[in-house]
Amino acid sequence: MTEQDGGNGSQKSSSLTSSYEEALEALSSLIIRRTRADGSNFGDQFDVLFEYIKMLDLEEQISNMKIIHVAGTKGKGSTCTFTESILRNCGFRTGLFTSPHLIDIRERFRLNGIEISQEKFLAYFWWCYDRLKEKTDDNIPMPNYFRFLALLAFKIFAAEQVDVAIMEVGLGGKYDATNVVKAPIVCGITSLGYDHMEILGNTLGEIAGEKAGIFKDRIPAFTVTQPEEAKHVLEEKASKLNVSLQVAPPLDAKLLNGLTLGLEGEHQYLNAGLAIALCSTWLKRTGHLGDTDLERTDTLPEQFIKGLTSASLQGRAQIVADTHFKSEQSNELVFYLDGAHSPESMEVCARWFSLAIKENNADQTLFHRQLDNPKSSHEIVKMQHAERGLRRKSTPILLFNCLTVRDPQLLLPRLMETCAGHGVYFKKALFVPSLSVYNKVGSQASTTLTDSKVDLSWQFDLQRAWENLMQGNKGKITDTISEELKDDMEMSDSNCEHSAVFSSLPVAIKWLRDRSQQNQSVRFQVLVTGSLHLVGDVLKLVKK
Repeated sequence: MTEQDGGNGSQKSSSLTSSYEEALEALSSLIIRRTRADGSNFGDQFDVLFEYIKMLDLEEQISNMKIIHVAGTKGKGSTCTFTESILRNCGFRTGLFTSPHLIDIRERFRLNGIEISQEKFLAYFWWCYDRLKEKTDDNIPMPNYFRFLALLAFKIFAAEQVDVAIMEVGLGGKYDATNVVKAPIVCGITSLGYDHMEILGNTLGEIAGEKAGIFKDRIPAFTVTQPEEAKHVLEEKASKLNVSLQVAPPLDAKLLNGLTLGLEGEHQYLNAGLAIALCSTWLKRTGHLGDTDLERTDTLPEQFIKGLTSASLQGRAQIVADTHFKSEQSNELVFYLDGAHSPESMEVCARWFSLAIKENNADQTLFHRQLDNPKSSHEIVKMQHAERGLRRKSTPILLFNCLTVRDPQLLLPRLMETCAGHGVYFKKALFVPSLSVYNKVGSQASTTLTDSKVDLSWQFDLQRAWENLMQGNKGKITDTISEELKDDMEMSDSNCEHSAVFSSLPVAIKWLRDRSQQNQSVRFQVLVTGSLHLVGDVLKLVKK
């Protein structure tokens, strides 16, 4: 490359970045607070989605897509990730639409397992945005943020001519923007639980009814073992639509021939089992069986095993060693990231964390996920300590935030009690506001290191809930005060015996790094949970 070429390349890169920020700014303009379809505004009604599809000339293209549609409370993203990985390893060109993103909006749109490039994203984004701007009016206004993203996904997958599109429901099912699909190849319902109750209903039956909204007449569907109330509603809804609803068994680990799933946690065998059922049915119904033997129950096709063991998904049971300090001791601050935000998933997360740090401490190794290369992000690399033979003291710390619609009285007890049941006790709980702001995407979607205007009232509520929980369990839980955490709390806005509130996430990360540097005989193991937004924000800071 000549110097002139290099200059042009630099200009092109700068122009691309500028255009990308413009696109994200335009996307931010579509973010609204109202989420549920209702009749007060035609723009909020579900049927208006079909008007948008006409405007974008996507009717025929969507009807020709071979779609796998997945709803549920827990495990949607994992199930979709396993499904995509299996079919990609079977040789198909895949499109995967998931939510939310952790770092970059393009994570939501994956082609053959890789997030869409900036160039392609921009081309498809402006094609959809400009056309909708031109054709919408006061009666049919621009679609909101998630609806636009779902429409964009359909456009991308149609234009890229994918063999299979795996669509993850954003919220609920019946009124979700992905539910414009009239004839998917197969549908899946993952584990159901209590989440988004302000929108979906207060009982498991009501929630199941919303999720079952993705069922289509005579289209086969699979689910996992569900609570009785949810199971009854799913079966009732399926029966009315002549849907063959089957329960997919969890994957038997022996079928992996000694390998392990690409996504960590015992609960992933449930999601993997559902993914296998979805892929098998997709292959059968699309006439793509070929040499794949799906009839045997004592073995799995090689492509399925490869897909399951190579799947990767950021922010779920992910372990990242902090590499901020380039020294021998640089790996004594480790972040355990999981975006759990319902009572059931909080329990699963706590179990995973407890087992992970015990194995970590017993082996005197670190599990570090390689984040820079998406292809190898699932690989776990054991990094031996520089100072062999030295057993470092384990100090578990909780870094937590959740949306105000969540109930900390349901989340925090499940987390603390499950960890305590495994002999793991948090030395300190840190509560922080999200770095991201919810009405922006892109580089403008974050607060500064010291934002004096930030409202910490919710974090103080979380802190009070934690302190009350600790006081109520004083007789059961011991050894919770740690000498290395007693001092140097000036950076916090509110320091209590068992917890602290920080004005921002960067301040909390700096405090953790300072503690790690000052206590080099201690391994700080930080569980980051309660919100995928928080997990994404931590990844942004740790990857810098």
